[in-house]
Amino acid sequence: MAKRLAAAGFIAARAEARLLAGRAAGDAELLERLLQRRLTGEPLAWIVGSARFCGLHVRVEPGVFVPRSQSEIIARRAASRLPAAGIAIDVCTGSGAVAMVLMRARPDATVIATDIDPVAIACATANGVEARHGDLFEGLPSSLHGSVDVVTAVVPYVPSAELPYLQRDTFTFETPLAYDGGRDGTRLLRRVIRDAARFLRPKGALLLELGGEQAEVLRPHLRRHGFGSVTVLRDSDGDVRGVDARVTPNGIVSRRDGARSRRA
Repeated sequence: MAKRLAAAGFIAARAEARLLAGRAAGDAELLERLLQRRLTGEPLAWIVGSARFCGLHVRVEPGVFVPRSQSEIIARRAASRLPAAGIAIDVCTGSGAVAMVLMRARPDATVIATDIDPVAIACATANGVEARHGDLFEGLPSSLHGSVDVVTAVVPYVPSAELPYLQRDTFTFETPLAYDGGRDGTRLLRRVIRDAARFLRPKGALLLELGGEQAEVLRPHLRRHGFGSVTVLRDSDGDVRGVDARVTPNGIVSRRDGARSRRA
């Protein structure tokens, strides 16, 4: 089986073969069906029903965005920013993987997740996450304004023109909505920055996954919304994976773009 996967171009053929065999549990006919699904390019996590993320076993239902390893830096950094009994919001939660990392690291904290996809909400809920249906911060109570310690967001950020360069089988199974970030990839990132400013307390942290030059493109937008400190997060290869933006200590936020002013 590993040879068939390798011949089809799957890099981690042996590891995938083991996972498929484990899912089949000795049923040869089932194993062949699972293998055939994988050979079409269907995400492995949909086939075996789960993925590993920051050492956690995350349930992933078919149709739900599969958590990627590059998002782990966002989850771990967010966990380090979240106080023991703090409050966190995870938007575009998908399977709930990032929220699960926060919950494991800070079991006494309040972690609330949102997603626009009802299938994702059901999946995250099955993973033990308090997940609410809504577009980004939609539906969250105004009582959270100015009191949240950490906001995490793994939103679509691929520039529309670059979507054709993603691996060819991606959109055979996944929707472009999970990747398309608009002209320069920052359409949803800008919305998150604007709305997170209302929810975060002074010195609160916004953890955004992004790539390329987007961190620099968004610096002025972050400043306008009261984020005075921005740290670019890079992986072990030096590639940009996200930003850690902190609200200024005095909590002043610009009124531009619909943001609200506040002071500590």
